[in-house]
Amino acid sequence: MTTPAFYIPHGGGPCFFMDWTPPDTWNALGDWMRSIPATLPQQPRAQLVFSAHWEQPQFTLLTTPHPGLYYDYYDFPPHTYELQWPAPPAPELFERVRQCMRSAGMPLVEDSTRDFDHGVFVPGLLMYPQAQVPTLQISLRRGLDPQEHLALGRALAPLRDEGVLLVGSGMSFHNMRAFRYGDNTPIEGAEVFDNWLAGAVCSPNAAERNAALAEWEKAPGAHFAHPREEHLIPLMVIAGAADAAQGRLAWHGRAMGAPLSAFSFD
Repeated sequence: MTTPAFYIPHGGGPCFFMDWTPPDTWNALGDWMRSIPATLPQQPRAQLVFSAHWEQPQFTLLTTPHPGLYYDYYDFPPHTYELQWPAPPAPELFERVRQCMRSAGMPLVEDSTRDFDHGVFVPGLLMYPQAQVPTLQISLRRGLDPQEHLALGRALAPLRDEGVLLVGSGMSFHNMRAFRYGDNTPIEGAEVFDNWLAGAVCSPNAAERNAALAEWEKAPGAHFAHPREEHLIPLMVIAGAADAAQGRLAWHGRAMGAPLSAFSFD
């Protein structure tokens, strides 16, 4: 049975665990992420996360025996630096990941000291608050080449048939200067890229979808939505892993004035 794969907007830092104005700023997105496990055909054997917050010269597998949390956010309330999410690693899958990468002719290095960044543990706290699902993480590759990340997804696609949940953790809109603080009035000009992205991802033709994503910079409003693309690139990995499966708009909403979209591939 094939496990669905997801591209999710992971919010702003530890946003789901603190007070905001308006108070419901992140509620809808948080509630949707909490609902994801119930939509899966079975509890995953493990989850493999590709976070916007880890870039390395080569694709890198986190092999830390007992990962802690890397609180890679700044100027948030003190209690957000005390969050805990002791998800177990999945060492039995390390060799399987290595095999997939070797079969695709893609180099893979390892980091046995790094902890989970907030692109991993913040969604993790929402989806699996008991930290019961073993979790792996693979970095993005510096340069953020869309084709390389589509290829990474294709290399790891067999894991979806082995009970592994693939999660691309980013943001479909990530212009920090445009976000509205204390206000959810729509950001002027933000919808155009969001609409293009939904059309591209949900194309019934996977080859056309991936070709469009590979050239995302040509889309209307692309660089306004993503002055730097690290929060979009995890989508490329998930689209690559989707094979012929059609993308679906799994959630859409607004936070801090920005249109945000999540996608799934079943």
